[in-house]
Amino acid sequence: MAGIKKLTKQEKCFCVCFLSTGNAALSARRAGYDGDVEMIGEGLICREEIAKELGRLAKHREKSLENVATSGYQRLAFGSIGDAVSLLYKNEPSPNELAKMDLFLVSEIKKPKDGSMEIKFFDRLKALEKLSVKKEVHSGAKQLFDAISRSAEAVDMNSGD
Repeated sequence: MAGIKKLTKQEKCFCVCFLSTGNAALSARRAGYDGDVEMIGEGLICREEIAKELGRLAKHREKSLENVATSGYQRLAFGSIGDAVSLLYKNEPSPNELAKMDLFLVSEIKKPKDGSMEIKFFDRLKALEKLSVKKEVHSGAKQLFDAISRSAEAVDMNSGD
C-alpha cells in the first residue's frame, strides 16, 4: 500500500467529472488533460488511488441522494395541503402569491373551462411505503464503480507477480 499517492487537483477533478459522466475521455478533457484524452482517461481509471476515490465519491453521492429522497418522501407523506386548499378559493392568484405557496404535494392542477379547479395530490400511502421499505438500490453508476474497483484490485494483484 506504500505505492498509493495523494491525488492532484486535476486527478480529483477527473474523478468528479467521471462520476457525473461515466466517460473517461470526456472527464479527462474536462479535467484539463491534453493529448490523447481517451488513453489518459482509461489510464486514470485503472489506477488504484483513482478507483478508490471514485468509490468514495460514489458512496458519498449515493448517501446524499438517499437523504434527499427520504426527505422528499417525508414531505409527501406528512406535508400540509393548506396552501393547495387556499389556492382553490383564490380567483386570480398573483405570481408573487403562488411563489410563496408550498405546493410540493400537488401532482396536477386542472382548470376546466367551467371555471372550477381540480387539484390532485401525490399518494401519501405510496410515500409511506417508500419510507418503510428497506431495500438496497444499486444504480448503474454504483455497479460501474464497483467493477472499476475490482479491476483496479486485479491490476494491483497482477502487478505484484
